[in-house]
Amino acid sequence: MGIFIVDNIPNNIYFIGLMGAGKTTVGKILAKNLGKTFYDTDQVIEQRTGVKVSTIFELEGEVGFRKRELAMIEELTQLDNVVMATGGGAVIAPENRALLKQHGFVIYLRANVKDLWQRMRHDRHRPLLQNVDVHAKLEQLYHERNPLYTETASLIIDTGSQPVANILNQIEQTFNSI
Repeated sequence: MGIFIVDNIPNNIYFIGLMGAGKTTVGKILAKNLGKTFYDTDQVIEQRTGVKVSTIFELEGEVGFRKRELAMIEELTQLDNVVMATGGGAVIAPENRALLKQHGFVIYLRANVKDLWQRMRHDRHRPLLQNVDVHAKLEQLYHERNPLYTETASLIIDTGSQPVANILNQIEQTFNSI
């Protein structure tokens, strides 16, 4: 893939979308290709606290985790020349949506529930997918969050089952046309 030849690369690029949509995978490669620093908000929270996100959910509940997530997004959106993958629920907080839109180019990786279910059905690490019907939960999250993702996004890419290279090409083409 290599470095993109693009004239209009945004300073900061943020990925949003449901868990399993490919935000971290695509974000890491894009950051490398553009010579930017990559951050995954969930991974940074885990590094700082020394515990998994699932443990934070267990001890502090979703509300406690969302407070940590907001603080992390406030901090990371102040940086320059970054690519950031947010947690799937980051868009729930209006403050997060505003920060992302204000400080960067926001890419919504939109995956349909069927594809997400294929990717996530055996995942035992996602707090919101514990002890539930995974397909039904993904369907609920998609319907609740899709309008928020759409409202926040500068660009929407339907991921489907296409290769990461195709997604990166779509991003490059978008930057070339800005």
